[in-house]
Amino acid sequence: MFKKILVANRGEIALRVIRTCRDMGIASVAVYSEIDRESPFVYHADEAYALGGVTSQESYLRGEKIIEIAKKSGAEAIHPGYGFLSENAEFAEAVQKAGLIFIGPPAEAIRLMGNKTAARKRMIAHGVPTVPGTEDAISDPASARKIAAEVGYPILIKAAAGGGGKGMRLVEEEAQFDEAMESAAREAQAAFGNPAVYIEKFVEEPRHIEFQILADSEGKTIHLGERECSIQRRHQKVIEESPSSLLDDELRKRMGEAAVKAAQACGYRNAGTIEFLVDKHRRFYFLEMNTRLQVEHPVTEMVTGLDLVQEQIKIAAGEPMSLDTSVECFWGHAVECRIYAENPANNFAPSPGKILFLRPADGPGIREDSGVSQGSEISLYYDPMISKLVAWGNNRDHAIRRMLRALREYELQGIHTTIPFLIRVLEHPEFRKGRFTTKFIEEYGEQLFSDDDPLAEVAHLAAVLENVNEKKQLNLAAVNNGSNGMPSVWKTVHRQQALRKK
Repeated sequence: MFKKILVANRGEIALRVIRTCRDMGIASVAVYSEIDRESPFVYHADEAYALGGVTSQESYLRGEKIIEIAKKSGAEAIHPGYGFLSENAEFAEAVQKAGLIFIGPPAEAIRLMGNKTAARKRMIAHGVPTVPGTEDAISDPASARKIAAEVGYPILIKAAAGGGGKGMRLVEEEAQFDEAMESAAREAQAAFGNPAVYIEKFVEEPRHIEFQILADSEGKTIHLGERECSIQRRHQKVIEESPSSLLDDELRKRMGEAAVKAAQACGYRNAGTIEFLVDKHRRFYFLEMNTRLQVEHPVTEMVTGLDLVQEQIKIAAGEPMSLDTSVECFWGHAVECRIYAENPANNFAPSPGKILFLRPADGPGIREDSGVSQGSEISLYYDPMISKLVAWGNNRDHAIRRMLRALREYELQGIHTTIPFLIRVLEHPEFRKGRFTTKFIEEYGEQLFSDDDPLAEVAHLAAVLENVNEKKQLNLAAVNNGSNGMPSVWKTVHRQQALRKK
């Protein structure tokens, strides 16, 4: 087993990996940009080294510098987290060439599954169901238009070299095709440095369901069940849960077997995720493979009892994984909400700034993975996710009710967050019945979006006042009816909000 691991990431996922390292008795090494110098993950690591710079290009994407620090610190392995260099085949190869271990899949698997058209070809060759469309990337508009007509509208134009909704366009009729293809190729070039696209049949009323995969060096490949990821905005996941309200035992078995087959088809090792679309007729199709740990991995951990980061480290060290067979049954139900520094009422515009007051939710069945603290600055340079809040319950309804309780207890001021929006989604009758698709937010937008509460500005000012009071160490206990400690203007305002809602 490793004695020291460098974590090539930031924020909540860096802290998540560092904590598992500590649980396993492994020393951790953090790297950080100038903006992250005072971030919680830096303080929790056993060692921390500056990368310099502010942007990702100047810091967390500097592969050579990260490898240099790993060797200097005596780390034996590098955990990439998710994002940044986690799916960079060249970085994985460079880590190996430097005599270190990359805690992730082989570079060949990253390269293959990162190319969407190559991945489609491999899946078709191994009998994994795929959405009808082109097997090869295409750049000629005339040929592409002809293929689109053969596949049949509506179709999707998708970037061949990436994912996450970048370079993706829905085309409902032929008259829209030329403009859509041009804009998709332009966005793909900007996002991935490659304008190539491919065409897929648009799946009607789709559900986005993914299976967690583990594969070790002994050739054993298993799945740990599914995660439902259909609640999305701009093709980015917002709420995830496990198990899915759509799948029965028979469909889960078939999809799980297909997921294992897909991982085996590319010689996969370590943790990964096979993503599927399921149509209104309950037919499922391979969408893509994420060759890394997913943001939403805590959902699976809550219903299986496994530590996926620990499994990743064990597999990378050449040890067998903890389980011998795939997981077909779950322990209860888990729901995850991603809390972003965004303003949903303004088309999810980023809300950078300083967190003036923070009191996260806790209590029975609640887990929070966060990389911020009170006083943290949310920067425009990185992803605006503040926290991943996870609730576990005996069943789906129990988990949702616990999540609603946790979201209402979550106190954060200084910036806009998606918390009010998340509450509206969870309270929506169609979501509670498990009847939704990836278009849920578009379909029910008027019911999910609203301007901020009129008292929000008052609460913001209250948080500022409380921060100033704390700094000045004023003794205003009398104002708080003689209670010990500082009076909370914040709580007073929230009581007013609660009464107003009643």
